[in-house]
Amino acid sequence: MFHVKLVVRACLGMLLAVSDIALGGGDEVHFAGPGVELKAYLYRPEGKGPFPAVVMMHGCSGLYGKSSKPTRSYQFWAEHFRDRGYVTLLLDSFGPRGEREICTQKDRRISEATDRPRDAHAALAWLAGQRDVDPRRINLMGWSNGGTTVLNTVKPEAPGRGPDGPRFHAAVAFYPGCSAFARTALNPTAPLLIQAGGADDWTPARHCEALARTSLGEGSPIAIDVYPGAHHGFDSIDVGVRVRPDVRNSGSKSGWGATVGTNPEARAKAIARTTDWLEQANRP
Repeated sequence: MFHVKLVVRACLGMLLAVSDIALGGGDEVHFAGPGVELKAYLYRPEGKGPFPAVVMMHGCSGLYGKSSKPTRSYQFWAEHFRDRGYVTLLLDSFGPRGEREICTQKDRRISEATDRPRDAHAALAWLAGQRDVDPRRINLMGWSNGGTTVLNTVKPEAPGRGPDGPRFHAAVAFYPGCSAFARTALNPTAPLLIQAGGADDWTPARHCEALARTSLGEGSPIAIDVYPGAHHGFDSIDVGVRVRPDVRNSGSKSGWGATVGTNPEARAKAIARTTDWLEQANRP
């Protein structure tokens, strides 16, 4: 029988009060991508390293909020792992291609199956060349469309992976779209953790559970947590639960509309779980 694991770390939950989050900016960097110069924000911990690292892939709303800076949620994750001794990289897949968001596009012009895995591997190669990064311990995280990008990036035939280049060490996908993967085993090239919301009507957890069941049956290194009552974007900072009628949703009857918003309990558990997953994977 397939079991969903929930891990709670109360001590990490103490970190989640928004008033206690010091949001700062990373250093803007640029490097070659798949036919485009990519832009990212680099956060370095104190010390000489070499450090483990995390490439972070934003969702279909893009990396930025109303300002030209990464959203508070993405900054939180970058600083959260930076403060634990990781070099973190918030990668912008959209701006360099002239897009701010693709959620509202009927026919999306940037693909999470082809374009963005190549971006992830370009970021991996760039980080592997940094003196303060351990090239054997570079990890991958993504949210929503970026989470689906994670699934496509760690599959054996992923676009952009060179035969002799570096490999991602471990991966985390937050509420990815799993429907295209649900019928076959994924067999990821790195241990994969999926974080899903039980009430998600945009990227339903049931498809990710089916993916995990099939993959685990073949011995693949996949784990999944499903948080009851949590909607899409449950780890966002202070986003009230609401319906977005303007977003494309292939799972709805009309093809449009999804419920999004923060779930504080799921957010706390997911931060603890993700932190534990990567720290266990990246112990020297």
